[in-house]
Amino acid sequence: MPRRLSLAALAFLALAAPAAAAPDPQLVGTKQLSPRLRELTLRTPELAAPTHVRVLLPAGYASHRKRRYPVLYLLHGASGSQADWTTQGNAVALTAKLPLIVVMPDGGPGGFYTNWFNGGKGGAPRWEDWHIKRLIPYVDSHYRTRATRSERAIAGLSMGGFGTFTYAARHPDLFTAALSMSGAVDLTVAPGVIDAIAVAVGGSPRSLFGNYDTDQVRWRAHNPLDLAENLRGLALWLRTGNGQPGGPLGGGPDLDVIEAGVEAMAKNVHARLAKLGIPHVFDDYGAGQHRWPYWNRDLEETLPAIMARFRKGSRPPARVTFNAVEPRYSVYGWTVSVKRPALEFSRLSKAGRTGFTLSGSGSATVRTPALFRRRARYRVTIAKGRRASESYPVLADRRGRLRLLVPLGPGNRAQEYTTGASTRVFTTRVRVARAP
Repeated sequence: MPRRLSLAALAFLALAAPAAAAPDPQLVGTKQLSPRLRELTLRTPELAAPTHVRVLLPAGYASHRKRRYPVLYLLHGASGSQADWTTQGNAVALTAKLPLIVVMPDGGPGGFYTNWFNGGKGGAPRWEDWHIKRLIPYVDSHYRTRATRSERAIAGLSMGGFGTFTYAARHPDLFTAALSMSGAVDLTVAPGVIDAIAVAVGGSPRSLFGNYDTDQVRWRAHNPLDLAENLRGLALWLRTGNGQPGGPLGGGPDLDVIEAGVEAMAKNVHARLAKLGIPHVFDDYGAGQHRWPYWNRDLEETLPAIMARFRKGSRPPARVTFNAVEPRYSVYGWTVSVKRPALEFSRLSKAGRTGFTLSGSGSATVRTPALFRRRARYRVTIAKGRRASESYPVLADRRGRLRLLVPLGPGNRAQEYTTGASTRVFTTRVRVARAP
């Protein structure tokens, strides 16, 4: 890399204009189901048909017009809907005395809280885009929320437990806490079962993430086990039974294989979090089955800690580490765009004011948050493996952000996790210092 850059090259390092915000979904109906509970019907381009969201407001919401509240997003399981937590679950009673807004979106009976691959065609349903990019801003703009990461939490059961941890791991800058109840938090344990659930509700084989044998990297891109490192800094709970009969809240006389399966998944994620040194609560309560009495108890036991987390507040990590498969991703104000031939994980590590490490292949452009003095000059030093380091100047933009070019190494031609393929990972260290 040249040590001096032309004025044209410096201009290239200036930030592009931010993308326009997604427009509001269209509200096509509202039902007031009880004094605190309403159901919205919304039309949004991410879904082929109008979708439903239940919103549970705190007591006194209408009379305390200047008060704002934290938000809990509460997700349902497979074959369920937005109504589950207020018909089969005890969400209304459990939150009756809490200063809390609860949002319960539909996620499809087997949508798995993801943008469907649809055999490579993409298109609807795009559940993740709907919930993350459009519903959260809609709720924050139409209700008196405290629209910050530190006062937004997410929880869910079964398929919704997967949704909880995949959303939290893929968007940790949106949530301060995540609770998985009997969650399917490791897709690699039973990919065939996951696919079969989607097929049973109208999808085609491999509609969710593609063929596991040839597109395994797409599965892992959403898998909480593979993304566990991204969860550092969140308050985390994994609650599960083992499927055995004899639990205190009832169940059938035989082993519940579904609960036994999600217990295995939860154990895998627990072990991974423990290895990474990420604090979390792992509650494997033994005998207990895939049933509502256990999930109601899980939520009841965790709500006080979630509310305490809101009161205490939480800050983003001082140094950001994040893993992603997507060629472009953003987290905590950092944006990484990678040019490479095939899908694979890249890892932004310990990113902060003095620099970061980036791993993967190809080349990347990294845009920093507004950490620097506006319009000031900085010197960027690049170190790749054992090669001598190189440096170049860069100018902070008017917001105090830098845009940095980061070479990694020859791009891998095959997707990561492709059977028989060999992929290489290159690591580049980037240091940033004020220019003399």
